[in-house]
Amino acid sequence: MRHILAVTFLILILAVPWFITHPKQAYFVYSTIDNMERGLAAAFLFHKPKTVAEIQSRYNNSGVLDVTQKVRILLVPGHEPDYGGAEFGSLKEREITVDLATSLRSLLENNSRYEVFVTRDKDSWTPTFSSYFNAEWQNITEWIQLHKDEISTLTQLGQFEQVAPPVSHNKARADVATRLFGIGKWVNENDMDIVLHIHFNDYPRKSGGSSGEYSGFTIYVPQKEYYNSTTTRSLADTIFKRLQKYNPVSNLPGESGGIVEDQDLIAVGALNSVNAASMLIEYGYIYEPQFAKSELRDKAIADLAFQTYLGLQDFFDKNNPTNMNGAVFDSLIMPHTWESNVSGKNDPLDIFAFQTALQSDGSYPPANRSKNDCPRTGTLGACTKASLDAFQQRHGIVGEKGYIGKKTAEVLNRLYGSAVN
Repeated sequence: MRHILAVTFLILILAVPWFITHPKQAYFVYSTIDNMERGLAAAFLFHKPKTVAEIQSRYNNSGVLDVTQKVRILLVPGHEPDYGGAEFGSLKEREITVDLATSLRSLLENNSRYEVFVTRDKDSWTPTFSSYFNAEWQNITEWIQLHKDEISTLTQLGQFEQVAPPVSHNKARADVATRLFGIGKWVNENDMDIVLHIHFNDYPRKSGGSSGEYSGFTIYVPQKEYYNSTTTRSLADTIFKRLQKYNPVSNLPGESGGIVEDQDLIAVGALNSVNAASMLIEYGYIYEPQFAKSELRDKAIADLAFQTYLGLQDFFDKNNPTNMNGAVFDSLIMPHTWESNVSGKNDPLDIFAFQTALQSDGSYPPANRSKNDCPRTGTLGACTKASLDAFQQRHGIVGEKGYIGKKTAEVLNRLYGSAVN
């Protein structure tokens, strides 16, 4: 021991004068040691990504009384309670994301296999997350830096490739980014299985009240280099298939494939930071008619939540009897009761439900038109009139061309009404 102390003392005696007389070289040595320390710390980051088998096993083995075996899902309504997000007139993305999360939470909590958490409501972060951000802020920033160092090291070693994002996104404010990373850190520490970030899209428009040129939904998932990418992609596939049946896929260049890999989105686990299956769903553009029209919005948002729920169920077992959550139809827009209206001025919900009903059997939109060309608007536009004519011809209905009259309503109610069981 005395020899070690002597050698250490000798090194200090010899080194200190050199550091004083060679400041530039000393700075280089300090930086090298610091980088080595940070690289070493990053090398010890703990990664335990959730596997498909692990999450599915937890679902299938869970019991009502065994909370530890339930699938743990975190719902993250996009943006801050009082800041950020798309706007269309008085409609705010940060508010309708909470509406969708509330509907989805209700569906999930009716299934005893799930334990559900939500980050915020329309007014504030939940006490859990508010307290976490306050107590862990410094730890979160250090944790972020460790992940940056890890990615830098892996890049230098040729084990990670920086890839440009397929679609450009607005850069998050520094504090917002820290909270988003903080959610990821909390996810890892609390053994979450699935994280769903809920958003609505936007595109530059002439004014706040004008519509944009793009429409449709997109699901963002981690780039394949990230450890949580395989499980996230598997889950995204089943949710995508459900959403696609009644909703157009985004026609924005870069999003047209429907499921987009992204390396930079914090929500999906940027810097390889999240263990859970984590995705960001853009449920459509905020100016689309089903969101912009107040008489359609609640129904449309609740149905998007239902489609997401069914997609989750398909991931676990598409033949499971709880798959439909007690529903007869695979859309909450149905069953619907159509009233005969000989004036032809039908209620927007009647038309919206009609468009949805014909999508159910593949008759809407008309041939050679896409869902982006013919959105569900709740109005009798050219696309809907063409499908209505075809529906009436198919069922031998005459004298009601261009509107849902008594005979048309009777057929619709028989096929898609509340009497269907």
